Parts: sequence; C-alpha cells; structure tokens
Amino acid sequence: MTIRAEHEIHRRRLGRNLGVGLTLAAFILVVFGLTVAKVSQLGEQGAFAHAPPGAMGQ
Repeated sequence: MTIRAEHEIHRRRLGRNLGVGLTLAAFILVVFGLTVAKVSQLGEQGAFAHAPPGAMGQ
C-alpha cells in the first residue's frame, strides 16, 4: 500500500475546522469574561441576592 498525498479537500476542511474552533473558543471566553465581571460586581450579597428576606435565618 502506498502513502497518498493529502487531498485539497482535507486542507480546506482543516482550515474551516480551525476557524470554527477559534470562533467557539472566543465565544466561550467572552461568556466567561462577562460572568466574571457580573459576579465581581455583586460583591458579598451576590450569592443570596435572589433569596427572599428571612430565608437565610436573618
């Protein structure tokens, strides 16, 4: 069996897959960054801001 050269379609598919992968990674980083910014703005009360008054034994 001989070793065949890589076909053109494989190079194009690799380029497309890298583009989609980089776009997905950028989207994940944006969502993570927004989450970190939102959580850091909440401060100390942020963890239980959604709980009704008195729910935490106050």
